[in-house]
Amino acid sequence: MLRFPHARESFSGYGWSVLSGVLLGISFPTYPFIRFELLAWVALVPLLISLRNDFSFRNFFGRVYSAMLIFCAISLWWVSLATLPGGLLTVFVQAFCSTFPLLLFFVLKKCRGYRFALFSLPFIWVAWEWLYIGQDLSFGWLVFGNSQALLNPMIQYADISGVWGVSFWLMFFNVIAADAWLRFKARKKVLVHLALMAAMVVLPLGYSAVVFADQELQKARPTVKVSLIQPNIDPFEKWQKYSSQDIMLIYFSMTDRVVSESRPDLILWPETAIPFYILDERNRAYYEVLQSRIKQWGGALLSGYSDIVYYSDAEVAGEEYLYKFDPDEERYYQTFNASMLVGTGENDPQVYRKMKLVPFAERVPYMEYAPWLDNFTLSLAGISSWGKGADKTIMRFTMVSGETIKTSNVICYESIFPGLVAEFVNRGAEFLTVVTNDGWYEKSYGPYQHAAIARFRCIENRRSLARCANTGVSQFIDKYGHVYADIPWWERKTLTADVERNDMLTFYTRHPNLVPQTATALSGVLILVAFVGRHRRIRQ
Repeated sequence: MLRFPHARESFSGYGWSVLSGVLLGISFPTYPFIRFELLAWVALVPLLISLRNDFSFRNFFGRVYSAMLIFCAISLWWVSLATLPGGLLTVFVQAFCSTFPLLLFFVLKKCRGYRFALFSLPFIWVAWEWLYIGQDLSFGWLVFGNSQALLNPMIQYADISGVWGVSFWLMFFNVIAADAWLRFKARKKVLVHLALMAAMVVLPLGYSAVVFADQELQKARPTVKVSLIQPNIDPFEKWQKYSSQDIMLIYFSMTDRVVSESRPDLILWPETAIPFYILDERNRAYYEVLQSRIKQWGGALLSGYSDIVYYSDAEVAGEEYLYKFDPDEERYYQTFNASMLVGTGENDPQVYRKMKLVPFAERVPYMEYAPWLDNFTLSLAGISSWGKGADKTIMRFTMVSGETIKTSNVICYESIFPGLVAEFVNRGAEFLTVVTNDGWYEKSYGPYQHAAIARFRCIENRRSLARCANTGVSQFIDKYGHVYADIPWWERKTLTADVERNDMLTFYTRHPNLVPQTATALSGVLILVAFVGRHRRIRQ
């Protein structure tokens, strides 16, 4: 077995772990002018090579956790700008969860050897990413494939495999590179490895060339004119410095100007643009004023807002602990981070309530099973223990031309969930919208990273997207993941552009879980083979 010299044992352990952690961290999107995504193709190689040595579980865990901790700290440190306890919790917990595939690597290595574990890792990695992102506790931001979000020429095959296929591709390349290096050091042939690595670079580029030349994709399609309103309101001051009337006047003024200039079909306001319960009967006057303005504008409005729903005693019977209680009204209720679409001719808004909530900041995971967990909510200004939405609403509105079209809205954090967006498209969304508020993260690269990840949703589903943020990044993204218009962050501005709409369904949209489910099934087979083989060797 190839082993590192004793004098370099420290560096080959934690040194290589640190190197992999740094390479992983800087490979993820940061500021637009910093581009290190290609490093993800070899980021894990130092760590994987070092893990060939025989370590106790404690030493093994120390090495892989160190790498993941550095990775998460570099990629997610900006969360602490919104909440220091929440930021620290996010980094340490995410790092721990990210070690799980490598812990299975340790088990497989013990059972069947290093190379068996090494070539099993891509399947286990993708399976874990998919299973993990489906849990309420997860912060599924750091899916490995997301590191390539800005590398358009290399990720167009996401319309077949989704981001999961990109994760697998990257991990497999790292595995081949690590194995090639070890074989080279052992003076064994590596021509097959080099040929395979070259093919893994050429094939995505070739597929992208075909996609960009596809006449069916390139043909002119109908559009909808959308205006983004970016008010640039500091979220930490929003509930202290401004009254409800002040906020509404800012939006009214900005929208009046953009309508007079552009006459859009759809106006987008950002997440929690309306920070009070405008649909509550006690605020009926505000809603009637809003309706009146929408009729004057002549286009539909899609806005984030704070929603409240009341429940009777019969509706909450036996589950009172899941609801809040208003002693003045003597009734139970829940509040939601929501969005609503109001057309020019409708009295009742179409409402979508956020389904994927940020762990601890918006809702404590699994509090429905243990209500006392609600005490651990890391509340931000204006946010505290939102209810969890249940309906994937498809919104319809009538264009200025009189044609009725369909769209969907995802709220902020939800744009990182591939399966959720694919469900909206399967239900008929002709284009995508995102409302968000990334102002919590000041001028860090968190907002840019968040915006970059949304590009995958466009490529996966071949849908254009309009993204409206409170303080940036507001932008329009086409079906290839290219940004074709945007508003600089921390500026009070509006932006209008035509957004393509279509009804095509990609292979990924029709089968969003095929790749991760296949990886999960194969992981199970590999684990079974490893344990059966170990059992037979013990018996012999």
